[in-house]
Amino acid sequence: MAPPVQKTKRGISMLNKLLAATAVAALAYAVSPADAARVKASCSGDNLSKTETMIENMADGEGKIAAQKEIAAAQDAMLSGKAGACAAHLSKAMQASAAK
Repeated sequence: MAPPVQKTKRGISMLNKLLAATAVAALAYAVSPADAARVKASCSGDNLSKTETMIENMADGEGKIAAQKEIAAAQDAMLSGKAGACAAHLSKAMQASAAK
């Protein structure tokens, strides 16, 4: 009779580990959409145009002004050949336009 008790304890231990792993996976999934907004956009004329259009459609306010400054900085960086800086500014402009 002792072996079935050990199997039960082992089964409970495995179940607890499985539940913990599931909880960690659910937490990672819940956090991932927030991080998705932080992904840097590629610095291309098409992405700049799309972002400018989104910004133009925003309501006037501090968010729109901040997004316009970021798009201007992205354009300057693109013209200077600084793709990394351009992508960073474009990403910030996209975040500001999405925050509305």
